[in-house]
Amino acid sequence: MYKIVTIDMDGTLLKSDKTISDFTKETLRQVRNRGTKIVLASGRPIAGIQYYLDELNLTSKDDYVISFNGALVRNVSTKKIIAHTVLHGQDLLDIYELSKTLGVNMHAFSNQGCITTCLTKYSELEGTMNKIPVNIIDYNIIKPDDEIIKIMLVDEPDKLQQAINKLPKELYNKYTIVRSAPFFLEFLNKNANKGVALQKLAEHLNIPKEETMAFGDAGNDEHMIKFAGMGIAMGNAFSEIKDVANYVTDSNDEDGVAKALRKFILEE
Repeated sequence: MYKIVTIDMDGTLLKSDKTISDFTKETLRQVRNRGTKIVLASGRPIAGIQYYLDELNLTSKDDYVISFNGALVRNVSTKKIIAHTVLHGQDLLDIYELSKTLGVNMHAFSNQGCITTCLTKYSELEGTMNKIPVNIIDYNIIKPDDEIIKIMLVDEPDKLQQAINKLPKELYNKYTIVRSAPFFLEFLNKNANKGVALQKLAEHLNIPKEETMAFGDAGNDEHMIKFAGMGIAMGNAFSEIKDVANYVTDSNDEDGVAKALRKFILEE
């Protein structure tokens, strides 16, 4: 029996209009009634996940959430932190210089919310979608040891791909680098990703990895899908995610999560 199911949000649990279907909500309710934990695992900050936690009633002292692509794992109700793995100001300053060299936009997340040197449609999207402030600042005020949660290169997909092609190879040894959307490339602490987050949460709950399941669609879900006892890719997932998954379900607009849960947990 699967005791914990981690589910990515955008492109996975959420339909393209950012809603959760009634069929999926009812399926999640039935799965929870079987004693299986449902854990939302997103690149979003907590503020951008809270609405859906409330909608799905995942707000008790027995509920957990994975945010910032695994940089933060905590109890939803008590706010007890299970894992907190961050970057620092010097990382931001280094990647900012790189972004200027590559000619792409950048923003980051700190305890102040989303911080950027100039407002772009991508930072506006972060603010609107996640209900957080977007602060335009001079990065020169950032101290090398300041806490930075994650750093993102953000731009048009083709332009971002060109930048990715030019990234120094040593960066991949220094950071966890994931493409969470065609227009987002994220830099996290080397020890932070959704897979490590799921591992730490499972250990905290004394759940063996064989009894974990994970759903995802994008590059930031790969570690989680690889770690889980059952890794499931959405029908709309990046091809490289489908390649590492144990199973490919239908798309996010076709109740892919619910259909797989009914197949593997409810056994319909």
